Amino acid sequence: MSEIGFYHLTRTTLEDALPALLGRTLDAGQRAVIRCRDAAQVKQLDEALWKAKNSLWLPHGSQSMGHGPRQPIWLTKGDDVPNDARFLFLLDGGVEQGLEQFDRIFILFDGNDPQAVSRARTLWKQVKQAGHSLAYWQQQERGWQKAG
Repeated sequence: MSEIGFYHLTRTTLEDALPALLGRTLDAGQRAVIRCRDAAQVKQLDEALWKAKNSLWLPHGSQSMGHGPRQPIWLTKGDDVPNDARFLFLLDGGVEQGLEQFDRIFILFDGNDPQAVSRARTLWKQVKQAGHSLAYWQQQERGWQKAG
């Protein structure tokens, strides 16, 4: 079973919060897949990661760039995992199938969007019932705090 963390964004945007989490993933020697809701979000996130404000370099790619097996971070609107990643970043609206193939899953959702919060609650119930190990993280002024 996977270790799944729900990351409740309350203070920053996804584009601001994601680079630090991805940096820790790369520092741990892991590869990541980021499942986006659609092609527009893949493009938007691609641009945001190249312009990340912190000093991290976040090498990444997507289907439009190719070379999937060589990409440390893969952006997708589907369920493809060409880089053999063991870490999944599931964004609100991303493909939820095949979660069991990952060791660790980060589910990020906008706490200011009632529909996103509702979808996260529904997903929490589903993955809990499936037997995954769950944690809830809420964004604080400086970093994340584990709750519940």
